[in-house]
Amino acid sequence: MAQTKRSWKLQEFVAHGADVHCLAMGHKSGRVMVTGGEDRKVNLWAAGKPHCIMSLTGHTMTVEAVRFGHAEDMVVAGSLSGALKVWDLEQAKILRTLTGHRAGITALDFHPYGDYSASGSMDSNIKLWDIRRKGCIFTYKGHNNGINCLRFSPDGRWISSAGADSVIKIWDLTAGKLITDLKGHKGPVNVVEFHPNELLLASGSADRTVRFWDLESFQEVSSTEGDSTPIRTIKFHPDGMCLYSGSRDMLKVYSWEPIMCLDSVPVNWGEVSDMAIAENQLIGASFLHSSVSSYVIALERVQPVGGVTQQEPSRHLSSSRKNYGMERPATQSTRQASFPKEDADEPAKNQVEEPGNSVSADIQNQDDYRELFQVNCRRIDDKNTWQVGKKANKALSQPKKVEPFRPPPDDPPAEPEPVKQRAPVKPVERRTNTPTERKTSAESKRPVPQADKPDDKPSGVAAEDFLPKRFGGMDNNCNLTESDVLGSLQKGHAAMEQVLSNRGRNLQIVRAMWTAGNTKTAVDSAISMNDPAVMVDILNVLNSKTALWNLDLCTNLLPQLKELLSSKYECYVVTTCASLKLILKNMGPVIKANLTAPPSIGVDISREERYKKCNACYTILMSIRSSLDKQQNLQGKLGSTFKELQILMGNVL
Repeated sequence: MAQTKRSWKLQEFVAHGADVHCLAMGHKSGRVMVTGGEDRKVNLWAAGKPHCIMSLTGHTMTVEAVRFGHAEDMVVAGSLSGALKVWDLEQAKILRTLTGHRAGITALDFHPYGDYSASGSMDSNIKLWDIRRKGCIFTYKGHNNGINCLRFSPDGRWISSAGADSVIKIWDLTAGKLITDLKGHKGPVNVVEFHPNELLLASGSADRTVRFWDLESFQEVSSTEGDSTPIRTIKFHPDGMCLYSGSRDMLKVYSWEPIMCLDSVPVNWGEVSDMAIAENQLIGASFLHSSVSSYVIALERVQPVGGVTQQEPSRHLSSSRKNYGMERPATQSTRQASFPKEDADEPAKNQVEEPGNSVSADIQNQDDYRELFQVNCRRIDDKNTWQVGKKANKALSQPKKVEPFRPPPDDPPAEPEPVKQRAPVKPVERRTNTPTERKTSAESKRPVPQADKPDDKPSGVAAEDFLPKRFGGMDNNCNLTESDVLGSLQKGHAAMEQVLSNRGRNLQIVRAMWTAGNTKTAVDSAISMNDPAVMVDILNVLNSKTALWNLDLCTNLLPQLKELLSSKYECYVVTTCASLKLILKNMGPVIKANLTAPPSIGVDISREERYKKCNACYTILMSIRSSLDKQQNLQGKLGSTFKELQILMGNVL
């Protein structure tokens, strides 16, 4: 069975501490991967290995787009803030931070001759960046919506942009102007790719079609029939003999003259994000939540590669279409002079660092890092000293032969084993142990853990509160059938599912406002929802970011803290106490100083406003203090926490 496999799962691993938002393969080797996530990190991986090689930090918001350089020696990452960071992987350091977009970055690509990068944003603009000279060379404007994909042509003279407005645009980099619009898709265009040799462009869209475009006449060559799901990514075979199209759980192989589906391979990769080809294998990768999965397709078992000899590549699948002019510009100065200078005055403002960021490159696996990203290095003395970079003697450090990925010996079972038919369920006869028997049994099974001591019991919560009322709490004498138990659990599950769904929707609303940079509006929105669970989630975030607390925030949140302090859920009370500690430690002296300060001479509107806010905070804190007086005699952790709050109240008295 193993010899007939055409695809298999290579690995699955947790890539980030929060949701993954973007992923890209290294298309030169097909063996490296870069991911960006909501934790604001950029992580690098080796295909087939579950550990992170290097983690790049410095972005202040979610990383939304990543891309390797063509030599896999650089990575560019764009964030929700509109900032780009370019990293030199051989030196393990950041090269540039570039800013200029007014919205999040959604598409990136490197120029084939290096030193230049392009970015597309939700602001509908495309920017061409000079990495070495630290600035934006030109801004291309024309799309009516965000940019989903950018690709440079193999000769480096054009750039193609795929828009959410269903239009593909071809730009002339030398002239700095639009060449043409390619229209035909009925939905957002997700991806575009240039043919490696011919003047041909392929595009994949949410309208579930792949279209091919002649770049001499700028006319549509052909189009596939509608697929079952949107096209997520496409990749030309390195020889240009066919195109691979990735959609949900499916890989299809197309020719374009005539249009024909040559093969289709079911692959359980979900929403595939990128594909690369290496050693006659196609590696595809996808992400879901914080996990990344990679899959391998053996191309020797997929048409047309599996049906033609290597001595005779499938020339019948290509046409007599012209090729790109592949001559490379002679010098650096020639390349710089070949681009328009509209934004030549922008470098100074585009190299501004993101506020509050701390840039670092954490190499977590030195051996893999040297093997993958420092192949161009040589030892320059007998000590542990290395010269790193493209100028090193490459003859001394040729990369070793990479073996193809091998399939696992056996396929995992497609379905779980069938369950044997059981006899009808009879009413459960529950044996009632005597108190002595119950105690002896419990003590023989386990020692009493620390949490079971009387001092650490949850305050105000009983386990019986969560049991179905009809079963009488802990009554052991009732006879229950299996259908009774399952029915009760199903009712509770549906209710809890609805609660969690509403909570998730509310948090998404608050998060959208928060990421837009308006913390006060996000907090006000959470308060208006009147959902204690959402409020506790917001407080947990604020408790971890003490710098966000100010007088306005205290004025708005203290009434909510007073209500949450009387909650029957201990976790709510613990979070509330943590917030009160921060307020009393950081804002208590400010409140006290404003209330006891002598009156100012004349009219001081800002002082009057500050006095009103401090007075409102003081009033609520005194009310909270009176309730703490009644609860500080509680046993356990909460009792000691209430006593600590009482002591901190001295900051405002």
